Amino acid sequence: MNALERPLATPRLDAWAASAAHSTVHYHLHAEAEPDSLCRILNLFALQFLTPHSLHVEQHDDLFDVRIGIGGLSWHRAEVIAQKLRNLVCVAQVSLENLPQLAEVAAGASASR
Repeated sequence: MNALERPLATPRLDAWAASAAHSTVHYHLHAEAEPDSLCRILNLFALQFLTPHSLHVEQHDDLFDVRIGIGGLSWHRAEVIAQKLRNLVCVAQVSLENLPQLAEVAAGASASR
């Protein structure tokens, strides 16, 4: 079954943090500038049926500077993915930033008007 035949997917539940609020997170990585590095990094998200909403890559000398934005994750699940990214041989550094959900930002903006 391909992605077009698959029914609309619901976000995968985090069994360890089922009641935790979901948020938008940004990953910032430094990885070796090798042809397969980006495939290895993005494959960790694809294996969990997660699609990043933003991806930015720049090469500086022999390293990639990678920024990935993804929504709908609990903080626990985001940390688990960050640890898996750190375990990749091609990845030198991973940092993670938690951002408020877009709906919360919009509600806060409309309340301040």
